[in-house]
Amino acid sequence: MNYRDALAPWCIIQHLPKMQHAVIARFRKRNEAQEYLKVVKRLNPAIVYEIVFDLPNRENREK
Repeated sequence: MNYRDALAPWCIIQHLPKMQHAVIARFRKRNEAQEYLKVVKRLNPAIVYEIVFDLPNRENREK
């Protein structure tokens, strides 16, 4: 995870087959992610999206 991603820990992910996921967007604040999630769900109601808090890896923080 780079520095820019660490500044925006709230992510909207799309669930993919075989237990995979794709990060759709990143936000600094949870309420911004919630509002964007509403819009995305309205545009694509058949796809499953979720908000997650993506912590940076401890190994990356030490470098």
